[in-house]
Amino acid sequence: MNMPATVHASATRFNPGTVTLVGAGPGDPELLTIKAAKAIAAATVLLVDDLVSDAVLEHASPKARIVHVGKRGGCKSTPQAFIEKLMIMAAREGEVVVRLKGGDPFIFGRGGEEVEHLREQGIEVQVLNGITAGLAGLTSLGAPLTHRDHAHGVVFITGHAKPGDSGTDWQALAATARDARLTLVIYMGVSSAAAIQADLLTGLPASTPLAIIQHASLPQQRHALTTLGELPATIAREQLGSPAVIVVGDVVRGVAAMAQPEAMLARHTA
Repeated sequence: MNMPATVHASATRFNPGTVTLVGAGPGDPELLTIKAAKAIAAATVLLVDDLVSDAVLEHASPKARIVHVGKRGGCKSTPQAFIEKLMIMAAREGEVVVRLKGGDPFIFGRGGEEVEHLREQGIEVQVLNGITAGLAGLTSLGAPLTHRDHAHGVVFITGHAKPGDSGTDWQALAATARDARLTLVIYMGVSSAAAIQADLLTGLPASTPLAIIQHASLPQQRHALTTLGELPATIAREQLGSPAVIVVGDVVRGVAAMAQPEAMLARHTA
């Protein structure tokens, strides 16, 4: 019998005049992919988001120019158009440019917009995925996002609508999540938690398990286990804030601390 030919993946190259969008992961530098670490080390210019930890930047060359371009929910951010202009200018000057983003560039990182803009300008661009906070957060608590008995799928969704956009139809999503048995992972939803809760309660019971995870994967990670009916009250009581993800669904029952009312708030230690 003829054996299929072995396929060898070509090595990723980081050439002058190119841009690479790199997912830095949720914060823990040990969660970087090998390709991401190589790209950071090869860069001559790095444009870095606020949510990227300093430990990740230890992979950068001492000769690299590091430009911090703040992009944090609820805070003043560097205009997106200016960031794109910086990438294009650096690439045209022959730099090896890395756009370093927290989590994954294609999950609420505006990576799609940047790729489109760079390609329109004739700039070669590639994307290296990173572990997203919605996955890392619940995994750190020992629970999955999907489970054959509890969740047949997962929805990653933003709680922060684009200015002028009506945003997500949370009522419709609640009905879908109930009927299809889906886990909801809500990014940037802390500030609008009360409005999101009110709409989700039209389709999901108040007793639906829920986890709020702040600073996922970092030494200062904190989390609260609660229910949909207690979401805003829990955020206020435990003084949780951004950056945080909210995970809604029966998979949260898998967190051992859920059975311990006295441990509703836990601190993560590295």
